[in-house]
Amino acid sequence: MPDDHTSSPDPGPPGGAAEARPGTRIAVERVRVLLPLPLPAVLDYLVPEGFDPPAPGSFVRVALGQRSVVGVVWDGAGDELPVERLKPVLEILPTPKLQREFCRFVERVAAYTLAPLGAVLRMAMSVPEAFEPLRPRRLCAVSPTGIAALTETAPRLRLTPARRRVLEALRERPPLPAADLARVAGCGAGVVRDLIAAGFVEDRLVPAELPDTVAPDWRRSGPALSPDQASAARRLVDKVEAARFAVTVLDGVTGSGKTETYFAAIAAALAAGRQVLVLLPEIALGAQWLERFRARFGTLPAQWHSDIGQAERRDTWQAVAAGRTRVVVGARSALFLPFPELGLIVVDEEHDPSYKQEDGVIYQARDMAVLRASLAGIPIILVSATPSLETVVNLARGRYERVALPRRHAAAELPAVRLIDMRRERIERGRFLAPPLIGELAATFEAGEQALLFLNRRGYAPLTLCRACGHRFQCPSCTAWLVEHRFTGRLLCHHCGHTETVPACCPECLAAGALVPCGPGVERLLEEVAERFPGVRAALMVSDLLAGPRAAADLAQGMVERRYDVLIGTQLVAKGHHFPMLTLVGVVDADLGLTGGDLRAAERTYQLLHQVGGRAGRAERKGRVLIQTWMPDQPVMKGLASGDRDRFLEAEAAARRQAGLPPFGRLAALIVSTADAETSDFTARALSRAAPQLPGVTVLGPAPAPLTVLRGRHRRRFLVKASREVRLQMVLSDWLARVRVAGSARIQVDIDPYSFL
Repeated sequence: MPDDHTSSPDPGPPGGAAEARPGTRIAVERVRVLLPLPLPAVLDYLVPEGFDPPAPGSFVRVALGQRSVVGVVWDGAGDELPVERLKPVLEILPTPKLQREFCRFVERVAAYTLAPLGAVLRMAMSVPEAFEPLRPRRLCAVSPTGIAALTETAPRLRLTPARRRVLEALRERPPLPAADLARVAGCGAGVVRDLIAAGFVEDRLVPAELPDTVAPDWRRSGPALSPDQASAARRLVDKVEAARFAVTVLDGVTGSGKTETYFAAIAAALAAGRQVLVLLPEIALGAQWLERFRARFGTLPAQWHSDIGQAERRDTWQAVAAGRTRVVVGARSALFLPFPELGLIVVDEEHDPSYKQEDGVIYQARDMAVLRASLAGIPIILVSATPSLETVVNLARGRYERVALPRRHAAAELPAVRLIDMRRERIERGRFLAPPLIGELAATFEAGEQALLFLNRRGYAPLTLCRACGHRFQCPSCTAWLVEHRFTGRLLCHHCGHTETVPACCPECLAAGALVPCGPGVERLLEEVAERFPGVRAALMVSDLLAGPRAAADLAQGMVERRYDVLIGTQLVAKGHHFPMLTLVGVVDADLGLTGGDLRAAERTYQLLHQVGGRAGRAERKGRVLIQTWMPDQPVMKGLASGDRDRFLEAEAAARRQAGLPPFGRLAALIVSTADAETSDFTARALSRAAPQLPGVTVLGPAPAPLTVLRGRHRRRFLVKASREVRLQMVLSDWLARVRVAGSARIQVDIDPYSFL
């Protein structure tokens, strides 16, 4: 137990619900408290005399050194330390306690990922303000004059696009703090101040209470479902009404109406008085999903992702914990919200690699969602047009149940897929669109239809070099090339965020005008489209240029309203968008994801390109997909061209099974990182000498990571392969316990790694 925990008692802040003051006689009853810190153990504290011991799951404030910390009362036996070495609990907080199943979930996640228990709890306590007393707040609300301005001509104030976005945001939401309102509307704080001064927005001081929430109305009837959808919805509703653990895979082709189908299950959970969690891989870009939800249930769900403001995060956390919020849609971190009445989990696009958390506690949100559902005894729905191989194998083993939507909704048909063999095409120097794709683009624009060009590479060019001396621009903190972003005139590292201005001359040889871009990025593709098709209205959908959810929603709405003829983007364009007039999808450099040694490279490339192609022909007009590839004989390309997904997955499963790779074997990565190469090598050698020598376990490495230096830290990697029978976490824990490492060294454990950089 740390020394600072056993120091003399700190009286803490006055006025607590269970305050321990100097001179108070302390009872000998103790409780274990888990703190949201990466400490090696749960700590013991004393319950002040006159207070009942707080139940496991209760939030308490305790002293740690010279500060006070909010933690959670944990069950189990504590250390038998002398009473005089223990501090008292300072305060028992009125926050609703964590459910027992959620505490078990925290423990299981920590055990699986080999992360400190407190580090996992910290993800559930990610909003410190949620544990502080509520204070009066200034909130902005739209005034009657502002409402009138949205529907009438306002003589006193011209409604610029930014001002209109502010008023529309307030009309759609409860009152917001000015800073949050500006962020939601995608404008500066000055726009909000001007609207307040003009009387179009009211600035109110509201009492210290949680804002009202509008519960989704499950009684509202949704759109008419097709026979396939109605049958699938009935099976999903049956799972919800059974109120026990079951994993159902909603496997539907792109455009088959999967969202409206699982909305029926959400309605059933709400009717039963239960809460619902929906995970989306890119919730900040889910504007169309949110509009569908509002049309179906009459209100927006609560949202949880990195783009919401701190005040909204606090309100949402508290409302979820109190059971007042009934539906939350969020990114992977929403899995750690403290639902007291959770009745259904939905993981949309369950195959998406965005569900893998790569920093801090490393976990796969889809797998942990299944774990949470099992501990809570509730159903979970995994949704995808291209299920992950892990999910396919679990279906084959009978652990999951499949519900299929084999046809597109209404009269829409699946698009025809054509491969363009780049080995046979002649392309002008500095150009990247093959003649067949150029011809299809011209025909699409001539017909008044829309097109989408996909290239999974941000910026203008992935590499900039000097043709005079060969100098290449590299990140000073990472072993990665700087990517040119011509729109902003910057060179950017996509790994650590380092940025610098594009110089006028080479910093190595001082040659002027000698810097040349190598390879295409989406900005360069936009330049080529503008030159080939003058007058065509093009837009970029990339994270660098989207200033948040509002900008993404405006761009998607612009496509729906046909303000653009062609959309050019990275993988963001593959995620659930529905553009009725989009009939052509062109994939530029389809082979990009097949390199780098990633064991899932083929599967992920197939999923991504299939999803991108699924944006074409989702309404009455027939869609086409053209894929530019240098490897048309590769199984991924053959699978895309034939449309035989199951055959591709069978071949991929056979290859993984033969190699003993997940999901047929177990895999873990150990990444050693230090501030200098010598210490990194020393630590890696110490680990190598203690590596386990066990049947069914193979340790590969150490070796420099492909990104040998990342954010200024030198990295070495081990890869551990094991058979499914091996208790891999136990093996790794024993291995790490036998090695003492330098204080500056970090050892990161990644169970079932997705990234091999």
